[in-house]
This record gives sequence, C-alpha cells and structure tokens, in this order.
Amino acid sequence: MKTLLGHLGYCTNIHTGETWTDHFAALQQAIPALKQRLSPDAPFGIGLRLSNIASEELEIPENLVAFQHWLAENECYVFTMNGFPFGGFHDTAVKDQVHTPDWTTEARVEYTKRLFRILSVLLPVDELGNGIQGGVSTSPLSYRHWFEWDQPAARDYIYSQTTQNVLEVVADLIRLRRQTDRLMHLDLEPEPDGVIETSDEFISWFTDYLLPMGIDQFSTEFGLTDEEAEATICEHVRLCYDVCHFAVGYERAADVLDKLRSYGLRVGKIQISAALKAEFPADPAGRQAVRQAFEQFNEPTYLHQVVARTKSGALLRYPDLPEALAALDDTHAEWRAHFHVPLFVSDYGVLQSTQDDIREVLQLQAERRFTNQMEVETYTWGVLPDELKKELIDSIEREVKWVQQFP
Repeated sequence: MKTLLGHLGYCTNIHTGETWTDHFAALQQAIPALKQRLSPDAPFGIGLRLSNIASEELEIPENLVAFQHWLAENECYVFTMNGFPFGGFHDTAVKDQVHTPDWTTEARVEYTKRLFRILSVLLPVDELGNGIQGGVSTSPLSYRHWFEWDQPAARDYIYSQTTQNVLEVVADLIRLRRQTDRLMHLDLEPEPDGVIETSDEFISWFTDYLLPMGIDQFSTEFGLTDEEAEATICEHVRLCYDVCHFAVGYERAADVLDKLRSYGLRVGKIQISAALKAEFPADPAGRQAVRQAFEQFNEPTYLHQVVARTKSGALLRYPDLPEALAALDDTHAEWRAHFHVPLFVSDYGVLQSTQDDIREVLQLQAERRFTNQMEVETYTWGVLPDELKKELIDSIEREVKWVQQFP
C-alpha cells in the first residue's frame, strides 16, 4: 500500500505452499481479510515469494493471467518479490540450504530471470499512468562456510564466478527495460555468514568486482560508455536492507546509508524485521537466565547465527545457536541472534528485540527517502515458541499496523 514512506507490503514467505496452487490458495485465504483490515480504501501491496517450482507454474500464461485478474478484483498489487529461498522453506530443515542453489549456478540465474519476467507483467502503473519500479531480493551470493573462506584465491574465484552470473541477470534487466520501459532492480541481501555479510563487503564486491566486470561487458554488449555502464549497473543492482541482518552485525543504519551514498550505491528495499538481543549481566545466575532464554529459540528449521560482542568490543561470529551456546563464556557481553521475531514486541523477559533499529531505519527513511519499497518480513512465525504464537492473520495485521504508525 502507498504510505508517506513509500510502498509497504508484507512478504508472503510467511505462508506455506511450495507449488503455485498451494501458495495461491494461502494468499486467497489471507490477503482479502488483511486488505480489509489494513487498506480498505486503497490498493494493498504484496511482497511475493515464489519457490522455483511455483515460479515455473505461475509463468504459464493462463496462471499468470488468472493471478492478474485476482489482484485486480481484490485491489492488490505486487511491487517486490523475495527471490532468496529457491526451494522448500517451511516444514523442513532449511538451515544453510536456504542458499542452494547459490549464485555459482545456472539454476539460480534462471530462477531469478524468471522472477523478473513475472514481475515485469505484475507491476502496476501509478496514478499518472507511469509504471512503478520493482525489485527482487536475492541471496548474498553464497554461504561462506562452504568454501575455504580464509584463502584469498578461493574468495576471488567465488566472487568472480558469482558476479559473472549476476551480470547475466543484469543484462536481462537492461533488455527488459528497453522492451517494457520498466525499471527493475536486483536487491542483494547481506546476511550473517553469507559471502556478502556486511555493508563494507557489499561495497567492496560492488566496486572491486561488479563494476569493473560489468563496465567491460556492457560497453561491448550494449555499446555503452564506461560512465553509462556504471550508472546502469547502479540502477539495476541495489542493496536489500534487512534490518534484522544489519542489527545482528551491530551496524548502525545511518553509517550504512552514509557509506552507500559516498559510493553512489542505492537501497532497493527495506525488509522490516527484528532480531533477538541481550546483554549478559555480571552475576552467574543472570547470565544463566539469558542463556536459557536463548535456548528456547534453538529450533531445527532455520539458521540462527549469533554475533557476540565481547567486553573488549570484539565481534565473534557463530554459524548457529548451538555453536554459540557451546562457546558462551565470561568474555561475552552481548549477543544478537538471527531469529526474526514479531516487530511489535520489544521485550521478551531477559531478552529484547532489535526494535530500536527498525525505528531508526524508518526515521531515516522519513528524512531521506532512500528507497520507495518496504516489506515486513517475519517468516519464522511457524517456529516461534508457543507462547509467542498468535493467529496468523492477526499477527500479520499487528506487524503491518505497527509500521503504519510511522512517521
């Protein structure tokens, strides 16, 4: 839906259904009720998540036309898509396989191209008849623990191989824009333990690999000058600012945005999400209480990476909660855990959420308007501790209403 801060929707990865038939059934059940509650008098925005199988099925012309008609009948529109999870995302152990297939593979390339073809059809026009921009968020290239990441040669190989595949998608976006006049962007989503994990790594990859390789390729392929090629790449490849992920890494939003601006780089969308955090008290009983509280969130479906801040200020990174729990010692001053928890709850007893980071990001969005796309993303509803689970549609309503109060 259109808000003072930009287009706002919720990501449908909270719903089950890996085939298009099953996922569409979940959307038909949830979205009309949500629209009535959240945007009764204006079009309702959707952040669509499709598995690879669902995307193949939706691209069948009769299915895509039927979905377009359903969107129009229900006054809904799709303005962004989540292209990170390729395969099963619910009711199965996902863990590091959320990165499979990664950007070293042709399967990831073809899946992403397909999502953009679908999005180019679904994107609406604004009140002036102009097509709105759209984006597809994607994985941070791959998962670093699959490689000898401490070896420079291994890093260079992975960056080069994945970048070449990203540029294949960008070339498609350039052609689609020329054919349809629709500007669409690939929004790369840094994540703990991703090949791109931090804002600095995103900037380094962009300036050291994406731009040099892309300028060389597009100058030849499209007859662009170096300056035109650079501007085109910066239009079509952007950062997906997942608030949870940057909060887990202790990155301040203003610092990230300032760095991006200094390099002429853009944010494609904000994924509005909250992580868990806690400071460890000095007394043993208090530390044990914090540990036990984190243990309640140790579940087998998703990765819940932990970044510990030590008393000296160093950051220690753990690939999942079990490794962090095993390593906890007296030097740890604070933990932040990659577990998407409800936006509207800030306090979980001895644990807290990173809700303040969301408030900061939305305040900066009000001041700077650094993107026009916002997506609420709390996909872990199904694996939350029982005492935090509420009825799904009610929970989504509360999430979106909490964001609607800004600015």
